[in-house]
Amino acid sequence: MITAKARAMSGPTAPFSTITVERRDVGPSDVLIDIAYAGVCHTDVHHARAEFGHTRYPIVPGHEIAGVVREVGAEVRGLAAGDRVGVGCLVDSCRDCPACNAGQESYCRRGKVLTYNGVGRDGATTQGGYSELVVVDQRFVARIPDALPLDGAAPLLCAGITMYQPLRHWGAAPGKRVGILGFGGLGHVGVQISHALGAHTTVLELTGDRRADAERLGADDYRTTSDLGTLRDSFDLIVSTVPTNYDLSAHLDLLDLDGTFVNLGVPDEPLRIDPYTLLTNRRKLAGSMSGGMPETQEMLDFCAENGIKAEVEIIAAKQLDEVYDRLTAGDVRYRFVMDVATIAEA
Repeated sequence: MITAKARAMSGPTAPFSTITVERRDVGPSDVLIDIAYAGVCHTDVHHARAEFGHTRYPIVPGHEIAGVVREVGAEVRGLAAGDRVGVGCLVDSCRDCPACNAGQESYCRRGKVLTYNGVGRDGATTQGGYSELVVVDQRFVARIPDALPLDGAAPLLCAGITMYQPLRHWGAAPGKRVGILGFGGLGHVGVQISHALGAHTTVLELTGDRRADAERLGADDYRTTSDLGTLRDSFDLIVSTVPTNYDLSAHLDLLDLDGTFVNLGVPDEPLRIDPYTLLTNRRKLAGSMSGGMPETQEMLDFCAENGIKAEVEIIAAKQLDEVYDRLTAGDVRYRFVMDVATIAEA
């Protein structure tokens, strides 16, 4: 076994502490990665603080991993020591169901293994990227192009693919009108991707305080909740990043004929809609998860080609407790990323 220092929580209200975790020895198809940066996702907070109700402690969160290959197994092809790579929300799947065979591993229903707080094939709980290193099967390792800085690339392994998949799947392109509901950790990446795909992109936000950032990152328009009455039938696609419960009907009314509303948020309560808003204009309500490995690689290459990266605040490992509170309060522009080298100092 290989050991590494990591930052972990031992219970839902416990502070972070430094522990030693074991990583498996490098197998024939494995890649050993020295982690440089780990993004801090709101999902990390939900799991670490047991807000989803099924946390295994101690937990080492982190599924936005960017680093450098140290060693590869004998059967690994296309990756070598020194390569810049990333790992996202998954480290394994059944690899044989229709979804996996189609390169959509995030929709595997037989054996999807989360990067942390999951159970691997060996029966052990997976531990994530708030750690000095990780060993992952080559199928779940993506190459990070040289044009992307590792710190700005780390959140793309979750936020980037979570926005890229629905925008591509539902046809963001020239001539399409796209609304990005919520301009935060997901939304600020989604605006860049939608703009690069050629769609007319509008940010929909509660207030106007993020207008300048949205326009700088490619938004063609920026509207607040007070403008909704003037936007009826204005969009072909709306992607919602809102994580809280609210009445969707006002935003469904913004969709034109055959428009699609894609929900990415996971609120505490069921979503509410007026059914008539779906019937009007033959609208569709959909959902989307992160994305499979082929599309994750496609997304990283697309972002490199178009100068897209997350806007990040680099934090030290000892700041995680404070950062979790800030993230819960929405006090971030727009993603926190931990410098893994600081674990040794925490």
